[in-house]
Amino acid sequence: MNNLKILSPAFTDHGPMPVKYSCKGENINPPLHVRDLPQDAVSLAIIVEDPDALSGVFDHWVVWNIPPMDEIPEKLLKGVPGINSKGKPGYTGPCPPSGTHRYAFKVYALDALLDLPTGTNKKNLLDNMKDHILAAGELVGIFSKTALETA
Repeated sequence: MNNLKILSPAFTDHGPMPVKYSCKGENINPPLHVRDLPQDAVSLAIIVEDPDALSGVFDHWVVWNIPPMDEIPEKLLKGVPGINSKGKPGYTGPCPPSGTHRYAFKVYALDALLDLPTGTNKKNLLDNMKDHILAAGELVGIFSKTALETA
């Protein structure tokens, strides 16, 4: 499997995420830049998760069948939304109840479109895309409770 390089003009890898992308801001996905996208990619999938959540990994965003693109905009309107750990479709921004948490933006380039219904969860997405991954990459943002308190 090849590696994608995932960047964002909003934050650096393992750097602080702006409040704009959190529950106290606009609660929209940050822009992402995808580098080294395979030419034969048919679609992209994105999973954003917080591995530091008290209840275990918290899924903030599950989306697939995004057309291959080098730049994923804020407020992405393309793709099929899955459900996050709040049980809702779409992106939900960082909102840690305490401390500092990591938010892993995982982007996958796939060789197919996936035939999954809206509202599919992360586990089903991962199970269905595992044989279709051409490349993958990750960008980690940091967000803390103190950023929410000062917003």
